[in-house]
Amino acid sequence: MNEYKIPAQTRIGHVHLKVSNLQRSLDFYCGLLGFEKMVMYGTQAAFISAGGYHHHIGLNTWQSEGAPPAPEYAAGLFHTAILYPERKDLAVALQRLIDAKYQITGASDHGVSEAIYLNDPDQNGVELYWDRPKEQWPTDENGDVTMYTRRLDIEGLLGLLK
Repeated sequence: MNEYKIPAQTRIGHVHLKVSNLQRSLDFYCGLLGFEKMVMYGTQAAFISAGGYHHHIGLNTWQSEGAPPAPEYAAGLFHTAILYPERKDLAVALQRLIDAKYQITGASDHGVSEAIYLNDPDQNGVELYWDRPKEQWPTDENGDVTMYTRRLDIEGLLGLLK
């Protein structure tokens, strides 16, 4: 029997997060990161996007209004990864975080990508990243992709803004 492989064009369409305070989450995702509010469902849910898509992120308080963050050491979402189209776009996002004095929890070069890590107001992990072109991905002698975690060249990244 052949092993089934999902079609190569398949994409993750959106993530839907339980949050404790909808306005605080909108301030973070829209006000700081720059997503656009597309639809509000009363006062308990919002759907936000980049570029007018119906939604990349859903936010709701249906079961979580006023609740504490999920335990750090429990099963669940590790982080939501937001892919920027160009390296300079990641630099702009990093500069906005710095200007807002928003806490960054990590910054890594993974060979295939460069990433900034932080937590949203409900302590949900967020990765902001840019993928290098596929032909630049590191490979081993067999041609297999070899990812790694190294210190991100933050100065070089921010240098794109000068």
